[in-house]
Amino acid sequence: MTRKTPEYFIGLDACAPRRSRRPRRRAFVIAAALLLSLGAPAQQSETVDGDRVLRVCEDPNNLPFSNRAGEGFENKIAELFARELGWTLEYTWFPQRMGFIRNTLRGRDPDSNRFKCDLVLGVPVGFELASTTKPYYRSTYALVYAKGKGLDSVTVPEGLLRLEPSKLKSLKLGVFGQSPAADWLLKHRLFDQVVSYQRQSGDPERYPGEIIEKDLATGAIDVAFVWGPIAGYFAKSATSATVAVVPFQPDPEIQFDFRIAMGVRFGEREWKERMERLIDANRPRIQAILAAYGVPQLDNDGRIMTVPADPSLTRGAEPGK
Repeated sequence: MTRKTPEYFIGLDACAPRRSRRPRRRAFVIAAALLLSLGAPAQQSETVDGDRVLRVCEDPNNLPFSNRAGEGFENKIAELFARELGWTLEYTWFPQRMGFIRNTLRGRDPDSNRFKCDLVLGVPVGFELASTTKPYYRSTYALVYAKGKGLDSVTVPEGLLRLEPSKLKSLKLGVFGQSPAADWLLKHRLFDQVVSYQRQSGDPERYPGEIIEKDLATGAIDVAFVWGPIAGYFAKSATSATVAVVPFQPDPEIQFDFRIAMGVRFGEREWKERMERLIDANRPRIQAILAAYGVPQLDNDGRIMTVPADPSLTRGAEPGK
């Protein structure tokens, strides 16, 4: 089965894991190409709590995950952890593109020589450039379309294949290259209808959600195939049309679902265990934050979970609110 990474991890190597379930090789791509940069060897652990500051590595413009205004769900989880620790929260900002880990988690402040930040809040389990905690959520890819345009019968991804042939052939299908969704479209001989999107852009003002927020909304594409948190968030906040989100179920051939963890430096066992205790103690609150942002969450059996949203975030989860 083809295993790739979500758009989000592309810069991380920055969009999600990319690995084959069948041969299980093709190492993590997208943000996939999993922080292609690869910096120096892993640093030894050092005390990160001496000054009681939670230093988090984040992207300044990558909703629904994070932004400088603190509007992303990773920002909210970081705030939750800082409150639980009784610490101050600080960020090191760097676009999630090639070099993200090297310039954040592994980078040192030139004046103090301390590491710039100590925690990355969203990496796939098994991420190769950091030591990963136990996962704190599991999500999946989804297809997204605007309702009222002849696609309302599509309630599962396979429903797209059952459309009238002329209708199916007329669709413009937006997808990020080297993603599980691209493999699915190739498998079903729909790739000649693809509008391809880059997993990485040199422009820090660009973000993966534009595929829904701009191109799907304006009709430049008819269906978008994206990582679930991006799909759920931008569909939830869409104003020009009612947008349907249709998640992919776990598949034995193509991996659509990924378990997402937090990343720390290799060798920092105590720090990693402390973060895992925070994850365990706050799991219901973390799930409620994710639900407020429309993130499709899967249980251990791969079924979509129904989770009450954190009511304090129902406005904060909308862009600009």
